[in-house]
Amino acid sequence: MRIENDIKLGFKDVMIRPKRSTLKSRSEVNLEREFKFLHSSFVWSGIPIMGANMDTVGTFEMAKALSDKKLFTAIHKHYSITDWNVFSSSLSKNIEDYIAVSTGISKQDSEKLASIFKFNPYLKFICIDVANGYSEHFADFVKETRTLYPDKVIIAGNVVTGEMVEELLLSGADIVKVGIGPGSVCTTRIKTGVGYPQLSAIIECADAAHGLGGQIISDGGCTTPGDIAKAFGAGADFVMLGGMLAGHTESGGEIIEKQGKPYRKFYGMSSSTAMKKHVGGVAEYRASEGKTVEIPYKGNVDNTLQDILGGLRSTCTYVGAQRLKELTKRTTFIRVNEQENRVYKS
Repeated sequence: MRIENDIKLGFKDVMIRPKRSTLKSRSEVNLEREFKFLHSSFVWSGIPIMGANMDTVGTFEMAKALSDKKLFTAIHKHYSITDWNVFSSSLSKNIEDYIAVSTGISKQDSEKLASIFKFNPYLKFICIDVANGYSEHFADFVKETRTLYPDKVIIAGNVVTGEMVEELLLSGADIVKVGIGPGSVCTTRIKTGVGYPQLSAIIECADAAHGLGGQIISDGGCTTPGDIAKAFGAGADFVMLGGMLAGHTESGGEIIEKQGKPYRKFYGMSSSTAMKKHVGGVAEYRASEGKTVEIPYKGNVDNTLQDILGGLRSTCTYVGAQRLKELTKRTTFIRVNEQENRVYKS
């Protein structure tokens, strides 16, 4: 047993200090970025905000809405091959640049992935997704996937430490998903005691990834546009959203009515709700590590996207970053003291 005494921070522990700026208007800010990848030759351009690969967020409908604004969606892994083929037949131009096929790491997952690409070879992104990215089997699966798909962009996660980011990049990943337990419907930290404050995880993992020419995704913990700005300021290349994109017309999740008002269910993919839906229930050797909540219906996602992108542009004007790429270089975080933090949280 050992104890690390260095302070680790989450989004609510800091604010971004304003700086002098030559920008006259939020309209001058360019949120698009271009990325070259470590292993794939594909060059990506767009706004690096992602819909999470949850069946209450990462839907085909969400992908269509987000791709219209050059935002990305990791499509959840529970769509069938037939679902993918039907979706592919109606794809709009270049939407394949803004979607990833998600997969687990079982033999059946690998076979399903192969079938999806057999019928849809133009798809460019693979998201290899597990809750615990620290297993040797996971790294081996990343290596095997890179061998099978040398030209695809591979996203892999989740991890929270620099050494594992490096291992996954060296195993064949282009982008590593960072975050264990920060999501609003994830209970991993409660059930297991395992986790890492998200802001510090981003800072440390981004440093490791960028040293090798890779990228990271900050996955989880963002509840406001300001949190997204902090994630980018800390060095995240992409930011993945779950709860902020749940509850919309384009989101998945059962629609229910309470006191005459519509709600949509939103749940973690390790929750009992998700496991009952997709695998028949919680296996006897494990516990649920997610919860189910009911979110007031928010309407079309376009309104939420405007709020998110507008807030991010405003952050850039406060620190003088004309491009999103410049935000991390222009960011100085200030620790929030305990009294101020209580006011901020309220």
